[in-house]
Amino acid sequence: MMAGRTWMVVLLAAVVIGCYIYFDGYDPESLRGARVVVTGCSTGIGEQMAYHYARLGAKVIITARREARLKEVVAKMKDLGAQEAIYVAGDMAKAEDCERTIKTAEEKFGGLDYLVLNHMGSSFKREGLSLWDGDMAFLEDFTNINYLSYVRLASLALPMLEQSNGSVVVVSSLLGKITGTFVAGYCGVKFALDGFFGSLRQELQLKKADVSITLVVLGLINTEQAMNAAKVMGAEDLAKTIALSAEDAAVAIIRSGAVRQRELYYPWIMVWPLAKLRPVFPQVLDWMEVQKSA
Repeated sequence: MMAGRTWMVVLLAAVVIGCYIYFDGYDPESLRGARVVVTGCSTGIGEQMAYHYARLGAKVIITARREARLKEVVAKMKDLGAQEAIYVAGDMAKAEDCERTIKTAEEKFGGLDYLVLNHMGSSFKREGLSLWDGDMAFLEDFTNINYLSYVRLASLALPMLEQSNGSVVVVSSLLGKITGTFVAGYCGVKFALDGFFGSLRQELQLKKADVSITLVVLGLINTEQAMNAAKVMGAEDLAKTIALSAEDAAVAIIRSGAVRQRELYYPWIMVWPLAKLRPVFPQVLDWMEVQKSA
């Protein structure tokens, strides 16, 4: 009898979660003509977001460092139906390139509805996997591109987003919710994103600014950078088995921003339980991570 009741509870919970995920009021037409900036679009999830926004008829500015690659992405975006597709070639670690990106949105679109922060610098040194060794020069560069540039871009865009009641989408990681070995710098930066944008969300509410902030907590996605990281950590075969496609992740991220979701855990079954387990049983996760890495 008890077992039957347990299964009923589990089934009911699954139905509720499914309804929450798939019946969230998302209207693809709401993105037609939307003014969007997406960073980190030369490959992976950023590239796929650029294509999906294009299919939805948005006006999109994309950024990355490789201009030749951006030209190819923009050409495909136009073929897919983007109302406008513009690229800004630049390094988001440089303040002037961040400023130029947001200025382009103001000049070309007259405002901004969505700022999607997705770019990322490599989390591994050239020599590969290593324990934290106190290399502050590496950490300063890594923090600049993966944290400070996010803050800078959001700060520059906020006046336009406040005018449009727009949205900021911050693409982060499960390692911004739980810690891991060999990735101290990466975890530090991702935790910082959660802290800063969580506080910013509260401050926007305090000043009654209708700007939503969505934190995207990603699990393993099949991108070149993620697969390279898995290879360095000796988990390439497992990663290929369980990683989800960048295209599906891109669709989920765009949807979460459009419905002004507070946090997106993707894929939910892989990410949410671990993220919620850490505050309750931190020692268990520490033990699991050390055993895995030993």
